[in-house]
Amino acid sequence: MSYAVLKAAAYAIVHAPDMVVNNGTTQTVEREVNPDSDYLKKLKEHLRPFEDVVNYAPNQTYIGNLHPEELKKLASQVSEEVKKAGGSWIGVPCKGERNGKFGEIFAEDEFIFMMKISDVFELVYLEAEFEKKMRDAYIASESKYKTEDEIKKDLAQVKCETKIDEIERLIKEEHAEGLYFNEKLVGCIKRAHDVDINLSAHVIFENLAVKASGIMALKELIRKKNIDPKTIDLVIECSEEACGDMNQRGGGNFAKSIAEVAGIPNTTGFDIRGFCAAPSHALVTAASLVKAGSYKNVVIVAGGATAKLGMNGKSHVTKNLPIIEDILGAFAVLISENDGVHPVIRTDVLGRHTVATGSAPQAVMTSLIVNPLEKANLKVTDIDKYTVEMQNPDVTKPAGAGDVPEANYKMIAAIGVKKGDLERSQIAEFVDKHGMSGWAPTQGHIPSGVPYLGYAIEDIMSGKINRVMLIGKGSLFLGRMTNLFDGISVIIEKNSGDKGTSEGVSKEEVNKLIANAMRDFAKSMLGE
Repeated sequence: MSYAVLKAAAYAIVHAPDMVVNNGTTQTVEREVNPDSDYLKKLKEHLRPFEDVVNYAPNQTYIGNLHPEELKKLASQVSEEVKKAGGSWIGVPCKGERNGKFGEIFAEDEFIFMMKISDVFELVYLEAEFEKKMRDAYIASESKYKTEDEIKKDLAQVKCETKIDEIERLIKEEHAEGLYFNEKLVGCIKRAHDVDINLSAHVIFENLAVKASGIMALKELIRKKNIDPKTIDLVIECSEEACGDMNQRGGGNFAKSIAEVAGIPNTTGFDIRGFCAAPSHALVTAASLVKAGSYKNVVIVAGGATAKLGMNGKSHVTKNLPIIEDILGAFAVLISENDGVHPVIRTDVLGRHTVATGSAPQAVMTSLIVNPLEKANLKVTDIDKYTVEMQNPDVTKPAGAGDVPEANYKMIAAIGVKKGDLERSQIAEFVDKHGMSGWAPTQGHIPSGVPYLGYAIEDIMSGKINRVMLIGKGSLFLGRMTNLFDGISVIIEKNSGDKGTSEGVSKEEVNKLIANAMRDFAKSMLGE
């Protein structure tokens, strides 16, 4: 069985400023412990309008309109004031489009309505006029892709009859979670159980947000890449949330719930969890299942985490910068049987952070980079692009966390020096050539290598590059079960065009083995 291929990738961004204020963990905790803080008073002044989100260069890179190499060049245009505060692209002129070749940027009202459509237990209530307006917009948009009966099925729960008084009552008396658009209450999400904290309105809100944004990304994959949804036979969901009840807190299954609403009839599915490294684990799992012949077409998908909205907001407000974490990121990636064309996923040379690896940076990078390269008989410089934790430095640098991708690339370069693959004087050149500036929404799992996959497919198939290494890392200590680190890496490379290549044995070698076997058999029959 030959290697699986990386067939297509799609992305979605949701602008969610009201959710920053009302649902992000940093803000909700601040409101509880310090309700009169200067941060909460200044917060709304630092929220961006939708137009600024569309015209922001890293977002244009995320949805496919601005290649990472072009994004890198724009950093030179940032003002000295912003640069001093730690920004890289804030304020840099960039005329963007909400639609890109890999995905789309969605407004908050569209997202709220998708949460309503995603709800199959009648937990989401929207004010009648708002709901009617969004229903009409949805019909106009979806009529390009769906029949009248299909749209009617989507809108089965949309009644357009709830009054704002009832929504206010549900929030006040039944602990419902409010839904806001342009600072105005437009709906709420009810709790799903009276005493089960895992089914509280807050948790249901977070779970529906993951589901809705995952659906948006999956629909972008199907539509922008012309994929027949009937051909998808497995969906793996790999976000950072977990749905369940008091008896099985993380039981799942986001994957099948997303597939159901996205209109994928022949699929099954399950969830994979691994903090920030989950998407990388999911990609390797999907590729291995396809290679084994268990499935032909597997989609990995992840929605965004509302808890992380405005996570570093205090740092941005203090430095008089806009809150960049006002968006949810989502993605969907298709892994398929070898077609002889698309890049292959080398599941035979994985980098693995094992229990024995430990948490020392050098040991971690050795396990994830050196070991697979040595197994594949490759140098550090033989990987054209390393796609690491692609966090946007506009978020991390003002918060004091530095430029995460750059730090990873310098570490990889240092490994190359130690291995003798490059000179110490070539470190800066290596970082520039083999690295990229980060552009992904900083939500843990979203930046984990996968934001580059859309470009990787194009760059490899066009002959611009030959080989990519995807590296995912995770912080398992966050769950308070272990202090162990986590990580996995995989090489993605140009397809040789030979669908039958298997386990690193060429067609010529296979033919030679067969010829030798036939010769030996003939000799034995002749008694030689």
